[in-house]
Amino acid sequence: MAVIKQINQGVLRALCYAVLIVGAAVMLLPLVWMVATSFKTFAEALAIPPIWLPERLAWENYPTAWAMAPFGRFFLNSVIVAVATALGGVIICALAAYAFAQMSFFGKNILFAMALGTMMIPGIMMLVPNFITMTRLGWIDTYQALIVPWLVSVFIIFMLRQFFMSMPRELWDSAQMDGCSRLRFLWQIIVPLAKPALFTAFLLNFVTSWNSFLWVLLMTNRTEMRTLPLGLALFAHEAGIRYELQMAMATVAIIPILLVFLSLQRYFVQAWLRTGIK
Repeated sequence: MAVIKQINQGVLRALCYAVLIVGAAVMLLPLVWMVATSFKTFAEALAIPPIWLPERLAWENYPTAWAMAPFGRFFLNSVIVAVATALGGVIICALAAYAFAQMSFFGKNILFAMALGTMMIPGIMMLVPNFITMTRLGWIDTYQALIVPWLVSVFIIFMLRQFFMSMPRELWDSAQMDGCSRLRFLWQIIVPLAKPALFTAFLLNFVTSWNSFLWVLLMTNRTEMRTLPLGLALFAHEAGIRYELQMAMATVAIIPILLVFLSLQRYFVQAWLRTGIK
């Protein structure tokens, strides 16, 4: 019986690995196709049947595509907006999450429930009110319009709150006995312990801001204020069927996200394990 049980467990484990491998292959195929196409010639990109790998690496696709549109400006705008949104969002959301998790004040639970309720509102419904607000503030075609509305994320507040609540109450009691203020306790004790959650919040904010398309389309009229996703869409229209050039710039666009994710991946895993979010 023990041998049969071990065999069944081995078969089940093999099936799980097989499913994971197939799933990973399905997820990676579009990425592999994009990178491979970015090195193809014009004829290879349009070949029927499709050619998976080019005969030679057409490195010239990258400088050619880069020179066809102001991608340097698009890239700079994306970096400014994504970094400012991610960093500012972490600071503001951490302060709010700390208040909900560690402090007691009148109406805390009701206020937090109301904040969670806003997550049920489709984001598309908020576009018009937010657009009117930005117009009245005179923020159209400014960095403020691309950054300020996204500095607060209820999901990030919820995630950080769960992480802060997992910390023992005795930490604050001990710090209070030593004369530690709330702000000092947050900065010197909570923040070092919460690095996994804070880096995860930074990563989520960065990726969301970097990939933002519709809001940037509404808020910008001038080409020099456009970010990379919108610039790619405009370039795809101008480049026509030059798919190899489109894929070259799409590959450039995902490099920062990959670098940020790979550098913060270990914190990302630790945060999900400790917050208990599934």
